[in-house]
Amino acid sequence: MRDSIMTIRKDLGSRLAILAHHYQPDAVVRHADILGDSLELARQIDGLGAEHIVFCGVHFMAETAAILARPEQKVHIPDPGASCVMANMVPTLLVEAVMTALTRTGAKIIPLTYVNSSAAVKAVCGRHGGSVCTSANAPTMLRWALDQGDGVLFLPDANLGRNTARNLGLGPHTMRMLDIRGQGRFVEPADPSVQLYLWPGLCAVHAKFHPEQITSVRRSDPEASILVHPECSPEVVELADGAGSTSYLIRRVNQAPSGSAIYVGTEWNLVNRLAGQHPDKVILPLVKALCSNMAKITEAGLFATLQRLHTARPVRVDETVTAPARLALERMLHVCR
Repeated sequence: MRDSIMTIRKDLGSRLAILAHHYQPDAVVRHADILGDSLELARQIDGLGAEHIVFCGVHFMAETAAILARPEQKVHIPDPGASCVMANMVPTLLVEAVMTALTRTGAKIIPLTYVNSSAAVKAVCGRHGGSVCTSANAPTMLRWALDQGDGVLFLPDANLGRNTARNLGLGPHTMRMLDIRGQGRFVEPADPSVQLYLWPGLCAVHAKFHPEQITSVRRSDPEASILVHPECSPEVVELADGAGSTSYLIRRVNQAPSGSAIYVGTEWNLVNRLAGQHPDKVILPLVKALCSNMAKITEAGLFATLQRLHTARPVRVDETVTAPARLALERMLHVCR
């Protein structure tokens, strides 16, 4: 299968670009022209000359690529059913209802959505003067959003929102977790003392990491370092030796001296790959946590996609969504250029 994929890639040449997220398995990653986290991959789209862009990741990532791609380019995903639990926690109509409730007395609330959200939610942010962030640029984008109005609606990952706000020096009294039941009927108008409203969403993978796991490592391997992703709970982040985006975790492991022992709290495929790349170090998962949706993208699925590339239906985003969603994404890329 590997050889067959390589043959197709050779035949298509520069007309094809394969992008893969770090959470993909090695069998898929080995075929990638570009490997990165959400921010790195989004930045690459504008410079791609390929006619066909095959995105190996979950569906919201392929949507983002389709929004940023030029009209003549086609974006494909090997399995359109590779969704995201977190993204599914934020229905578009409910975001609109919550924005209406927060702003009903005239407050200017800026919606800032984590990239782990649908194109339609990104479009809501674009229409309301907001933007998008990734785990890598969340501090920069939250600081930007706070400067734009009276408060920020951060969605859908409450953990990333709280961890980022704490890094910026916001106190607990300036944050409020929203009650989104009943189509926003429980959401009160914006309070001048609140700077950050948190959508109660989370990542199903990073929810598997708990303080007790870190405590256990401290007892069994006291010399080891523990690094975690900011989608983990604030309690986990506080106990770790460092927290940051996928790129941050990779950089910290790369820079660690030979002989280091490092436990990493993020998706297992990345941790396993880092362990293979650094045989002189002991790289272990804090706990083996796999993303079932990322796992839907396989080498066999990639091969099948490449075989039907010229007849397959590419990822489409409705025209009414594309323009405001692109605006939200471009604001992020402009602020973080």
